[in-house]
Parts: sequence; structure tokens; C-alpha cells
Amino acid sequence: MDRKPGLLRSTAVFSSVTFLSRITGLVRDQVYAAVFGASPAMDAFVVAFRIPNFMRRLSAEGSFSMAFVPVLAEYKARGDHAAVKALVDRVAGTLLAALMVVTGLAVLAAPWIMPLFAPGFGAGTPQGDLAATMLRITFPYALFISLAALAGGILNTWGRFAVPALSPVLMNLAMIAAALALAPFMDEPVMALAWGVLAAGVLQLAVQLPSLARLGLLPRPRPGFADPGVRRIMKLMVPTLFGASVTQVNLLLNTIVASFLIGGSVTWLYYSDRLLEFPLGMFGVAVGTVILPHLSGRHASTDPDGFSRALDWGFRLCLLIGIPAALGLILCAEPLVAALFQHGAFVASDTAMTRLSLVAQATAVPAFLLVKVLAPAFYSRQDTRTPVKAALVAVIGNLLFTVLLMSALLLFTDAGQAAMAATDGDMLEALGRVPGAHACLALAIGLAGWLNALQLWWYLRRAAVYTVQPGWGRFLRQLLVATAAMGAVVVAMLGLWQDWTTWPWWERLWRLLVVVGAGAAAYASLLWIQGIRLRDLRH
Repeated sequence: MDRKPGLLRSTAVFSSVTFLSRITGLVRDQVYAAVFGASPAMDAFVVAFRIPNFMRRLSAEGSFSMAFVPVLAEYKARGDHAAVKALVDRVAGTLLAALMVVTGLAVLAAPWIMPLFAPGFGAGTPQGDLAATMLRITFPYALFISLAALAGGILNTWGRFAVPALSPVLMNLAMIAAALALAPFMDEPVMALAWGVLAAGVLQLAVQLPSLARLGLLPRPRPGFADPGVRRIMKLMVPTLFGASVTQVNLLLNTIVASFLIGGSVTWLYYSDRLLEFPLGMFGVAVGTVILPHLSGRHASTDPDGFSRALDWGFRLCLLIGIPAALGLILCAEPLVAALFQHGAFVASDTAMTRLSLVAQATAVPAFLLVKVLAPAFYSRQDTRTPVKAALVAVIGNLLFTVLLMSALLLFTDAGQAAMAATDGDMLEALGRVPGAHACLALAIGLAGWLNALQLWWYLRRAAVYTVQPGWGRFLRQLLVATAAMGAVVVAMLGLWQDWTTWPWWERLWRLLVVVGAGAAAYASLLWIQGIRLRDLRH
């Protein structure tokens, strides 16, 4: 492979700052677990936050950025600062106007929106009413975080990755403060988290404004629906609203099903998803964020060889991280959940249930990471149709996988057959009595993730914009040998330490650090012994 100046350095900067975000996010989730546990009230908050958080995924890591950055990169390449500033102003004004309308409607219609996403809570029930009330508080977060995504897209295009990556730390700190300082003074403690979400959105936008001002690109919002640049972004964004966020669409669909399952299922899925955010958030989002403006620039400057080599670099880095991460999450699922979350109201049974969904979904970590590179390969060329085709198939696949897995659980397991008999064959009611049914939802998301990644890979090869670079056979051998060594070390250590739910928290934590450290050392050592050096990752 040829040298890719700046890509590894930019990814490392983004990942390093994101690591701080993930650590504070982990502390936030530990506070959630200890204070609120896995309860119906916590389920209500998870759903009330998931809806505006879906908007965040679309904007910060998906649709808006994928449409905005390539167009902004073209304007930047022309060297006309006034034109860039005019585009930024009009995009900001158009986005703000649209978001204010959507947010206002969502706040007013919250009691009718919530049953669409969590019909199992029941309209008019205490859980349903609580979720709708919290949605009214949390939904404006979507407005602030989407404007923060606009700011982040501008900064990333100018090579400023640290501040956008750091802004989620403020959200985690706001949520921790809400849980510890505000919750004890509220009649319904979990309501404090909703107010924390709103405060976090404001902070994440505010922290990026000084950096924009230093670039001379602090927006003065002006509606610009007729502006050619805005219209191009809107045209690109409409299909990417779906295509860039297939995993989040699947999560929302599965939340609907999970609302009918045993109480706590939504929360168990939430915690397993949060653990997946370590490799996906630290590396997947970092690689995708860094590579998008790079690919856009290569495409704009008609450099097909550079475009192809950048993709190859991204694929190798994703596999180098994704394959050992998947194996590590599967093998260490119980130790991870027990050490990080089993405190206070989060008990051993919650650990067992969260472990099931974590193992199921971790099987697709490499696929989720690869999509972070595959999708930008299309969006940087302003091809938004192809990812939508793949996303539609993946969502349909997720629904089919869910039906098949749930049916198999009810028809071919003792617990499922007993639940069917007790409910006179009512499958929906029976699912609400089967422990572990939520793991079927996690596995369906994982299978859909692989389906999405494989389709995008096939379309990319068919388009002939990516040429496989030399050295893949040797690279895969090195990767698999190192991963096997890591797995052997972890299995051996877990054979010595087996029941993780009975030890005090501090003992669980230090043992987990030893296991993870030993596995990581084995993996890195075998890579080094086989000849992989840091300089190879810069190519």
C-alpha cells in the first residue's frame, strides 16, 4: 500500500479524544445502573432518549454529515472563503428552521408518538405517561445536537477533529450530574435524566462555537432553501436519512418489540449496546469521520488511485480492530457486564440477561466497523442511492431474522413451549414471559449488520472504484494468528476465574483489567512478532 499522510494521525487524535468520551460514558452508565437499575422507569427513559438520539445518529454520524461534508469540501477546494461562509450561513438557517418545526411538532405530539415506538408500554399507563413526559423534555436535544453536527462537520473539513470529538464528554458529565445531584430532589428520580439530556445538547453546541469563530465560519443563520448548495445537500441527504443509519433504524424497530418483553429488556439491550460503543465509537466513528473529507477531496480532485488506497487503508484498520474486539466482547461478556455495571440496583440476574444480548450483537462488530468506511465511499462520490438499497434490504432482513429467531425460541425451547401453552398460543404475550427473548433482537441486529456490509462491499466492487491493494493474504494471516493467540490467553484466564457475579466490585474490576490487558498484550505481541509495525498502519 502507498502512504496516506495524515489519515492515521487524524484517526488517532479523534480516537484518543473519543476514548475520554467513552470512559466518561462508561462512568455515566455505571451511575445509571447503580441508581436506577433495570426497571420499568429506566426502560421508559431509554425509549424517551432513543428517539431524539436517533436524530443525533442521523446528523452527527450519518445523514447530514454524509451529505454536507462532500459539498463543503468542494466549496473549500475552490478557495473562495466568502462562498464557503455563505454556504455555511444558509445551511445553518435552513437546518435551524426545519428543526424548529420538527421539534415543536414532536413536543406537542409526544403522547401520540411514544406508543408508536413503545406500544408495549401501553397508552395511559404510568410507564407510558412517564415516557411521553420525558420525550417532551428530551426531544429538543435533537435540535441542539444537529446544529452541533453542522459545527463538527465544518471543523472536521478543516482538519479540526479534537473539539467535535470532545463535545460528547460534556453530555456524559451533564448526565452524571443529573443522576447524582438532581435525581434525589425529584418526585420521579429518572426524570432528572431527561433534563440532563436537554442540558447536554446545549453544551455540545456551545463548546464548538469558539473554534468556528477562529476559522471565520461562525454561522449567521439565514434561510436558504433556494440556494444551489443547500439544495444539493438536501438532495443528497434525503436518501441518506435512511441509508446511513440502518443500525439505528433496526434498534428502533427492535425497541418496539422489546417493549412487549419482560420488564428490563429495553435496559438490558441498552447496556449491551453501550459496551459495543467502545470499538464502534472510538474507532469506527473515528475512521468514518476522518476518511469522509479525505475521500471527498480525492474524488473532487479526480485522484482515483488515492481514493482506492484510502479505502484499502480503512478496511484493514477496521478488521485489525474489529475482529479481536468481537472475540474479546464475546469471551469477556459476563466479566465486562459484572465489573462495569453490577452495582446497587443492577443485580446478578441483570448481568446474566445483558450478557446474552452482548454476545449476540458482538458477532457483528467487524461488519459495523466496515460500514463506517463503506458508506463514506459512496457518499463522498455523492452516490446516495446505493447505500439506501443496501439499507432497505438490511432492515427487511432484520425484521425477517427477528420473526424467525423469536418463532424458533417459542417453538423449539422448553421455556417457549411452556409460555405458548400458558397463553393459549398468543405469541406476543408468550414472548413477554420468556427470559432472554431480548437476545434474539440483538442477534437479528447483528445478522442485519453483516447483510448491510456485504451488500455495500459487493456494490463497491461492481462500481470498480476500489482496487484491492497487494498484501491482503499476508495481512489476514497475521491478523488471524494474533487473534487466535489473544483468544487462547483470555480463555485460559477465564478458566481460572469463573463466577464473576459473586465477588466485590473492586475484585471484579482488577481481574477484568488483568484479563483484558493480557489479551491485548498477546494480540499486540503476535502482530509485532509477525512484522506489523506502526509505520505499516500509516500506509
